Amino acid sequence: MLKLGRLPRIRDARVPHMSALLAGQPLPPPPAWVNWTAGMPPNLGAMLNDQLGDCTCAAWGHAVQVWTSHTGSMLTLPESDIEDLYEGACGYVPGQPKTDQGGIEQNVLSYLVNKGIAGHRLSAFVEVDPRNLDDVRRAIDWCGVAYIGFNVPGFLMNGLTTPNSDWDTQPGPDSIEGGHAVILAGYDSARFTVISWGNLYTMTTRFFSRYVDEVYALADSEWVGTRGLTPLGLTLAQLEAQMIGIKEAA
Repeated sequence: MLKLGRLPRIRDARVPHMSALLAGQPLPPPPAWVNWTAGMPPNLGAMLNDQLGDCTCAAWGHAVQVWTSHTGSMLTLPESDIEDLYEGACGYVPGQPKTDQGGIEQNVLSYLVNKGIAGHRLSAFVEVDPRNLDDVRRAIDWCGVAYIGFNVPGFLMNGLTTPNSDWDTQPGPDSIEGGHAVILAGYDSARFTVISWGNLYTMTTRFFSRYVDEVYALADSEWVGTRGLTPLGLTLAQLEAQMIGIKEAA
């Protein structure tokens, strides 16, 4: 059984925005395609999201897999670490099903910036306008992943959870089943590559534009250090400085 678990997004003025950080910079278009899942195994593990509504935390575990697969050997965090993150960032208490209420993406990311989990800490996160598909693609190109939240239509849960399914819009009224957090780790002109429930899927840009309302670029220190990339044209120190408001609130 596959679970959802993203709670409605919040808006925190302390979170930096990509559009503001890129303002005034002459930007070439993003590459025509990117695929950071190349060479990764087809089954990456559900990270407990087949038992708990911890998708906001499972998505982090999948991001770590993408980063480490390109900076060394792919690391899969044990489920106990993902559960610890769900406890710390979302208030889950093992053995108390009523506390399995899902999580808010910004709360999870803020927790990872301030405390991390099992020695893995997020350096920074930057909000991306989901209406700007080129900025979403830049986030994937520069950062390896984009961490997104979307409203899940019923038809997806009723037939499109088989690995490698293509998520596209369908005619007719929407019946929203809940919210879900996943990572995007690739794209071409018409689709994004999705990791969810440990499997690979594709999501058309039509589906993205209709259902996604939350996107973040994530800065990982090893990714930046190993690949020599500086997301948003900033150094890692400058990106970390953007987190001062988030750190002060911890």
